[in-house]
Amino acid sequence: MDVLRRAGVDGYWWDNNTGSKGIADLISFASLTKQKNSKLCKDGECLDDIFLTQLDEKLAGITKNTVIVLHQIGSHGPAYYLRYPEEFRRFKPDCRTAQLSDCSRDEIVNAYDNTILYTDHNLSEVIKLLKKHQDTVDGAMIYMSDHGESLGENGLFLHGAPYMFAPAEQTHVPFIAWFSDQYAQLTGLDRSCLQTYADAPTSHDNLFHTVLGMMDVVTKVYNPNLDVFASCRSKAIANPIRPQS
Repeated sequence: MDVLRRAGVDGYWWDNNTGSKGIADLISFASLTKQKNSKLCKDGECLDDIFLTQLDEKLAGITKNTVIVLHQIGSHGPAYYLRYPEEFRRFKPDCRTAQLSDCSRDEIVNAYDNTILYTDHNLSEVIKLLKKHQDTVDGAMIYMSDHGESLGENGLFLHGAPYMFAPAEQTHVPFIAWFSDQYAQLTGLDRSCLQTYADAPTSHDNLFHTVLGMMDVVTKVYNPNLDVFASCRSKAIANPIRPQS
């Protein structure tokens, strides 16, 4: 975010979790958990749809290159049942307590699957908003989880095991991207090319360089070999963004 800021990109960090851990110190930061929303918030926690109204309003007024980070609560446990509303209780019976020892493994898995269903909905709504404002915004979305969750496999629950010993359930995470027609045309991105790389191994090491590449930022700290989308751009950008010295 600091490199984007130096390049003149407007940066916003909207938080529905536990903060940015210093990443958003130099950009606009807003904690959405402090909002008073009787429908989406309860006991100091909010559902991730809390982002949508504010995002709709922000997209309507964007006039320059902008990156908005939506730091979701997502599927954080152990209180999985608090992460989705009643209408997303599709998998039942679901564990309705943070005391996982009081639930069967099937109930825990059902609750977790409901959080995934709700996150899928939330990302879909973000894409709908980008489409809604496509006349004025050449939009793209990139989503990456910071970690997975153990749900009882080999007796493990939650996350945070040392990386050397962490099981795949904690280290294999979703990485999803969506691009509008206008964005793909502007950046020369071949989306059919991306499909051929959909199952290629990537990691968090790629995120920094991929985001810089998506925003056409020219900087010595950018490594195109770590930009997941670089090989699928068919043309040079006419007006790349260069950070200020």
